[in-house]
Amino acid sequence: MDLLLKGSLFVVTGSTSGFGKAIAEQLIQEGAHVIINARGEEKLENLNQKYPELTSILHGDITTDAVISNLIRMVHGKKLDGIVINAGGPPANLFIHTEITDWDNAYEKLLRWKVKLTQELLEKFQEQKYGRLLFIESAAVKQPIDNLILSNSLRMAVVGFVKTLSQEVAHQGITCNILAPGYHATPAMDRLFAHKSMLLGISPDDARKEFEHETKVGHLGSPEDFASLAVWLLSPHSRFITGQTISVDGGLVRGSM
Repeated sequence: MDLLLKGSLFVVTGSTSGFGKAIAEQLIQEGAHVIINARGEEKLENLNQKYPELTSILHGDITTDAVISNLIRMVHGKKLDGIVINAGGPPANLFIHTEITDWDNAYEKLLRWKVKLTQELLEKFQEQKYGRLLFIESAAVKQPIDNLILSNSLRMAVVGFVKTLSQEVAHQGITCNILAPGYHATPAMDRLFAHKSMLLGISPDDARKEFEHETKVGHLGSPEDFASLAVWLLSPHSRFITGQTISVDGGLVRGSM
């Protein structure tokens, strides 16, 4: 299928590893130009050197106002087809081990910057009468994940925000969707392996097997498989899909919704 993305412009945050990298590379393979963003300058340079004609670098922490402002300057005067809003989450923890400052930090890391970035870009999408906003969250919004009290809580706020926004802008050719990944073979899983290893007194490898066992297909997901759905949602073909939170979880979530 031709996804009609050749010559399009996208932003992918957190684009040097895991889901972000897989999505950025699949967009590039479709002929799109991608503004790649991450905190690690060396990895950004490596990705840019691999695809020099189809990438531009935005270096820095996208959760900060300064880097968001830099992005807005980069896309000024250009048609922006969509953005993948993606970044790491807070550390694994039990509620009884959290302080109120942990909750403040989780708000900054999981919600505030996404609202700020969306506010800054929405007028451009409205003027174009077209745009794709895709948020990468977690299967925790469908089914809480053990030891992730901060992520379980604050990501639910993102779902409420995105669903409501989608209703407000659907008539303007703008779609807003969430992908909710389960357990995939990404660097972000390492902290969960380590935390479960510590809690249960088992090896990190045995902890990984515990996560694989929870996933009904019996193995961790592939970032590349995840990206194939993401790229379709960023394409014009997805114009009738908005306000959805779609699990990509290998059967982890037990609920029907």
